[in-house]
Amino acid sequence: MMAATFKCPPTTGLHGWGIDASTPRSSRNFVRFYSMRFACNTRYDKLHHVHASISHASFVDPTSLSVSHESSIESTLILIRHGESLWNEKNLFTGCCDVPLTKRGVEEAIEAGKRITYIPVDMIFTSALIRAQMTAMLAMTQHHQKKVPIIIHNESEEATTWTQVYSDKTTKQSIPVITAWELNERMYGELQGLNKQETAERYGHEKVHEWRRSFDIPPPKGESLEMCSKRAVAYFKDFIEPQLKSGKHVMVAAHGNSLRSIIMYLERLTSQEVTSLELSTGIPLLYIYKEGKFMNRGSPVGPTEAGVYAYTQSLSVYRQQLDEMSPCE
Repeated sequence: MMAATFKCPPTTGLHGWGIDASTPRSSRNFVRFYSMRFACNTRYDKLHHVHASISHASFVDPTSLSVSHESSIESTLILIRHGESLWNEKNLFTGCCDVPLTKRGVEEAIEAGKRITYIPVDMIFTSALIRAQMTAMLAMTQHHQKKVPIIIHNESEEATTWTQVYSDKTTKQSIPVITAWELNERMYGELQGLNKQETAERYGHEKVHEWRRSFDIPPPKGESLEMCSKRAVAYFKDFIEPQLKSGKHVMVAAHGNSLRSIIMYLERLTSQEVTSLELSTGIPLLYIYKEGKFMNRGSPVGPTEAGVYAYTQSLSVYRQQLDEMSPCE
């Protein structure tokens, strides 16, 4: 394990994590302040030692990583498409309309949480839409760590000040949740709110299928998958990938098309391959980041599925240590 020395920044900052709110879109500042804040709040308990062993000095600025250090990093990426929404249930085009989950969607989110209960999570990224945020929050109620997800608000100076966390102990028992419109579902333009079956009957099944499944043809006044991919992948590269490279374990709760775009990048899919990719609501997908590569491990079946933890030694150790300790108070 590599050692690193850090100087702690001031404890004041966004939510007590020291995130630079003045430049919310600065990837390097965000990573630097977040990483250093958590380095200063290191937990000297069993769970800290587990994280230290599997993260390999994870509290470092990834902009300073050497090639040899980066090759030793191992982290987990969980992707979850939100549970069923009220407009999914009604068979309506939803796009960027902000629609909550159905009762079934809530149950799907909770079930997703049960599947990832022993997989480490240090940070959560969601879209700006409530159905993705509900899914992330509900999933984390099932996690063995028992940490509380807290949404970061940096849209104004008042929001930053009013939502400040002043307790180091509370910060250690929390998981920051970053929301980003770039992870939103693709905008369906003039189709939003329309019934899918009725729209197909009006415009023709072939035309609607072309709007929904082609890579570069957008619906009227909407986004194509290609357009959605540009914003979602750019955000992933700038803000999420650096966290994984530094050893953080990340969960992303988003939407069918924004996640398809990210998977296209992770697995180097062609435009033809990604158009046939289907993602089920509320089913988590697990990736391992190791030696500079993303490895698809499919969907965890549940907390008793030993195969998920046999993929890497670090996950196995994490599971064993969590079993041996009592939940965080």
